[in-house]
Amino acid sequence: MDINKKQKKAWYKKWWIWVIIIIVGIAAISSTAENQDEINKKIDNASKEIQDTTTDAKKKIDNIKKDEPSKPSIPVEYTSALNKATQYANTMHMSKAGVYDQLTSEYGEKFSKKAAQYAIDNVEADWNANALTKAKEYQKTMSMSPEAIRDQLTSSAGEKFTQAEADYAIKHLND
Repeated sequence: MDINKKQKKAWYKKWWIWVIIIIVGIAAISSTAENQDEINKKIDNASKEIQDTTTDAKKKIDNIKKDEPSKPSIPVEYTSALNKATQYANTMHMSKAGVYDQLTSEYGEKFSKKAAQYAIDNVEADWNANALTKAKEYQKTMSMSPEAIRDQLTSSAGEKFTQAEADYAIKHLND
């Protein structure tokens, strides 16, 4: 009976089973550690690539900034004149010469000639459309003939549009 008892020892009491369990555990742990090392290396490489790319991008931006000519600062008077020119051109439908005169007039805005010229050079306006709007106003409110309207549009005492702008307006007066 003693022999049967020794043979029927529970499996967890056998030493070699524990050796196998320990070896398998160690192998699993070391395998996980190796995989973790590989993952860490990949993360480090990716981080370095991102840093290198960011550094390269910053260098390119700095080089572009160095290569660009620095824009001179625009005087406040010039930007104010441009704002006024935009208002006159787009709300009152004035001609380019009319806007310039209004900007420089001692009875108007009193801007310097340089500021007014800057404004005229940079204002975004459709001068043909302005001439047409003025022509339609004269036709509607004053019942003027097309030739009288043309004269009023081009007059130095009137609207001061160019001949081409007045011609455009008269051509499209009844559109």
